[in-house]
Amino acid sequence: MRIILATHNNGKLSELREILEERLGAAASKKLDLVTAGDLKLEDPVETGTSFEENALLKARFVAAATGCVAVADDSGLIVDILGRAPGILSARWSGVHGDDKANNELLLHQLADIPDNKRAARFECCAALVVPGSVAQKATGAVASSSHPVTADGGWEITRTGEMTGTLLRSPKGINGFGYDPLFVPDDQPLGRAGSDLLTSAQLSAQQKNAISHRGKAFRALAEDIQGLLG
Repeated sequence: MRIILATHNNGKLSELREILEERLGAAASKKLDLVTAGDLKLEDPVETGTSFEENALLKARFVAAATGCVAVADDSGLIVDILGRAPGILSARWSGVHGDDKANNELLLHQLADIPDNKRAARFECCAALVVPGSVAQKATGAVASSSHPVTADGGWEITRTGEMTGTLLRSPKGINGFGYDPLFVPDDQPLGRAGSDLLTSAQLSAQQKNAISHRGKAFRALAEDIQGLLG
């Protein structure tokens, strides 16, 4: 069964593949042909949603409609309560230019300059969406439509799952791994029980350490059970 991940980021594809193998086992995961929208030369749709869920569904629906295949998409961002939940869905373009991590981090630090350390709590939120076209759903005997799997007009179904990673924001960046706000974000869930001055930012964690606790990893793991249902 082909599943298309609605992204041009191969790192996300590797993460999803690893999670599915972990959750479903090697034999079941080999039944899946995972590719990205980028592999198929599909353009990204305009994200007009006002929430992570709306944007994740928008992207997954776009890919499913364009290909007739099962589609997975995610949307995520940084939530800072003291900024009224900003940057939120605007996280990737907070400074005005999409994907300019340096400018986004600098703007966020400027906005939080006068905020004391005990008020700099933040969290990453992710919504992952799975959209199954009707033609596929009819053949997937293991997938059962229910109130948690809303049936679409073509007889298919769709589902969303969420994940969260809580932490705090530093006053200057640390680390070179990851992307986005990772150099500023210190996750509450630290590897090996680190404490005090040993706390690491997301950008100081290895990819494996970060994936184990990340908001997207949690959302993808929850979605893996729904994907398993497609395999019977």
